[in-house]
Amino acid sequence: QVQLVESGGGLVQAGGSLRLSCTASGRASNSYTKAWFRQAPGKEREFVAAISTSGLNTDYADSVKGRFTISRHNADNTHWLQMNSLQLGDTAVYYCAADPRWPIETPSYWGQGTQVTVSS
Repeated sequence: QVQLVESGGGLVQAGGSLRLSCTASGRASNSYTKAWFRQAPGKEREFVAAISTSGLNTDYADSVKGRFTISRHNADNTHWLQMNSLQLGDTAVYYCAADPRWPIETPSYWGQGTQVTVSS
């Protein structure tokens, strides 16, 4: 079993930045693919970014490419999502996720979610 705990959400003006963190615990969790998903009000949950165990491979949704960066530190079992140039459309609950597989499709483990609100 893997537990994931997010932090770092909040309210930010359009054009600003936020950094989300997710710390994992549990067996072998530092060898899993790590990812971020988000769910906006009235919409389905969608993929945002993923990073492989080694950190050498990353994947991003087209809507965030060039603005968001995913990274990880296996020794601390933590991964992050640096979000720059935030837009109103980035407002959502952000969930970190983990799964043994790459690429990640339907994660096996989810965090509880953290709210990100972008204001004009």
